[in-house]
Amino acid sequence: MLTRNEAANIGACLKSAAFADQLLVIDNGSTDGTVELARALGAEVHNYPDWQGFAEQRNRQLAHARGDYVFFLDADEVLSPALARELREVVASRVQAVWQIRWRIVAFGAELRHLRSGTWVERLFCRTQLQQWTGAVHEQAVLRGEPVPRLHLRNRLLHHTRPTVHASLVKLTQYAMLGAAKKSREGRRGGVLRGLASGSAMFLRIYVLRLGFLCGGPGFLYSLFVALEGFFRYAALRYDHDDLGESMERNAS
Repeated sequence: MLTRNEAANIGACLKSAAFADQLLVIDNGSTDGTVELARALGAEVHNYPDWQGFAEQRNRQLAHARGDYVFFLDADEVLSPALARELREVVASRVQAVWQIRWRIVAFGAELRHLRSGTWVERLFCRTQLQQWTGAVHEQAVLRGEPVPRLHLRNRLLHHTRPTVHASLVKLTQYAMLGAAKKSREGRRGGVLRGLASGSAMFLRIYVLRLGFLCGGPGFLYSLFVALEGFFRYAALRYDHDDLGESMERNAS
């Protein structure tokens, strides 16, 4: 996992993955005791304070990985006992593939039980097939020997995202600016109207189509913050365009 000041989350995350042959943490200069907590729980920690993007941190992580299979876990995620058993079964099967998983979302102190699952995310890889990671945010895996089969894990991954309004505002700034920088490199255009279109579509999809409205206040807040991230991504692309390089370095870590 990648960390920076994750002392509040790292314990539950690492304990849920204690069955792994190697617990590998790549830290980005934490100052809140994350490193000490991780080592106390048996993790192998490598510190890389020179932030160069999420993909580079993943590549550093991959360089230290020794197992035949690698599962990428975020510090705010927890493996259920059922998912842990399923992962052990996959490793024992020796199947060569990439495994995708969906989340169980916990936001603002409540699990959004009625929220329909979103996209599948790739998390479990055969180490020899994983060549590298690319991308500043929402990084993508580059594989050897394509096409590689994509299989689905049955059990979901518990994701404690957006625990408070304050934390959500911090994350909103970080991911909006990273997303704007990525779109700038792709030559995309920004603006208020594009942001409104993107944010409105996101809110409609999550709050209505994915049944976020059935999850009460936490469902509304979760949908709103995701939509605001989409809006400010395009707003920053238009009005902060000249500062996006600095913003990326400042907000990524």
